[in-house]
Amino acid sequence: MAQYTKEDIFRFAEEQNVKFIRLQFTDILGIIKNVEIPISQLEKALDNKIMFDGSSIEGFVRIEESDMYLFPDLDTWVVFPWTAEKGKVARMICDIYNPDMTPFDGDPRANLKRVLTEMESLGFTDFNLGPEPEFFLFKLDENRKPTLELNDSGGYFDLAPTDLGENCRRDIVLELEEMGFEIEASHHEVAPGQHEIDFKYEDAVTACDNIQTFKLVVKTIARKHGLHATFMPKPLFGVNGSGMHFNMSLFNKEGNAFFDESGELQLSKDAYHFLAGMIKHAPNYTAITNPTINSYKRLVPGYEAPCYIAWSGKNRSPLIRVPSSRGLSTRLELRSVDPSANPYLAMAALLQAGLDGIKNELEPPAPVDRNIYGMNEEERHKHGIYDLPESLGHALKELSKDEIIKEALGEHIYEHFIEAKVIECDMFRTAVHPWERDQYLEIY
Repeated sequence: MAQYTKEDIFRFAEEQNVKFIRLQFTDILGIIKNVEIPISQLEKALDNKIMFDGSSIEGFVRIEESDMYLFPDLDTWVVFPWTAEKGKVARMICDIYNPDMTPFDGDPRANLKRVLTEMESLGFTDFNLGPEPEFFLFKLDENRKPTLELNDSGGYFDLAPTDLGENCRRDIVLELEEMGFEIEASHHEVAPGQHEIDFKYEDAVTACDNIQTFKLVVKTIARKHGLHATFMPKPLFGVNGSGMHFNMSLFNKEGNAFFDESGELQLSKDAYHFLAGMIKHAPNYTAITNPTINSYKRLVPGYEAPCYIAWSGKNRSPLIRVPSSRGLSTRLELRSVDPSANPYLAMAALLQAGLDGIKNELEPPAPVDRNIYGMNEEERHKHGIYDLPESLGHALKELSKDEIIKEALGEHIYEHFIEAKVIECDMFRTAVHPWERDQYLEIY
């Protein structure tokens, strides 16, 4: 990873004709925020003197304690290739600090760093993530507003002319590569209008930064093609929803801590303990990995998304899969995560769950190599397989029971997350939906 200095940033800005800089951060709900400054304010930004009103950001602070500081991470400097030739726009991702110059407890990025520090105290050096984000492309109307009209009728791995989103997807890849992403694959997904672009794994913080940047690039380039890109987990009934599988690996000084050539399935004891922690806490971190009302429309049988808590070395129906690669590529794949998740919070929760398994030497249940979707409830329970939460409200109740996952979020983030999500559930509960009118308006 690059180690940029202030002098490097000044030089980059001049060489690349940068006129504006976006100081970017992420709120508790995973929404990207930014303060844009002209190049004349770059020195002030690099001296960590740019302030903003934290009371206006979801889950940050109250109005009487609103002043917050932006501390740019110099290594996140990147220029957006699509910006105007008259003067390009660059961005740096920031950590949030209090007026007394201490890290802000409500900053999801800083919170992840806190959990990583605990990981390091146990003798591990890195927690790596390879995400697989999926998204839909819909056409824009004459007012540039999103419609529900898909731009293609393609299926898994289809290509043009069936896949009319191919040119858009290719442009997204080119922009990402120009920004330093190493793209591993790009293809049409199972549902019409659905796409996936996979990029190389990175350390936890960098990978989460990349997810947020990826979303911004995808949405921006899609609009240039007259399309709206959405990371909503289930925008359409009757087809697959969009997931964001997390491929995770833990490293120590010797290398991949999940790999043991002499172990069962060539997995180490730490890998099995970490896996056991993820299984144990699965109902409790689901509110974090699947944080919207809509998330639970995806986690239903019949559409490839996992809804049962189990693992396997080859079966793709359980919650957690162990891909066949070994050596440095040994990893655990959590298949429930969707792209509405705040990646920093999801990684903190999953790491804490896995570390709980390692610290307490938990043992996972036996792997399930049968198709779980073909089992009835009695068969599943006989094999110790239970369901993920079926709604956001259910998931929030499970989260409230788990001190380990609550600790992963920290008191500030946990309380504000719960508050926001309880409001969201109540708004959905009291709203009158089109389905209700279709069912009841005429017959009652």
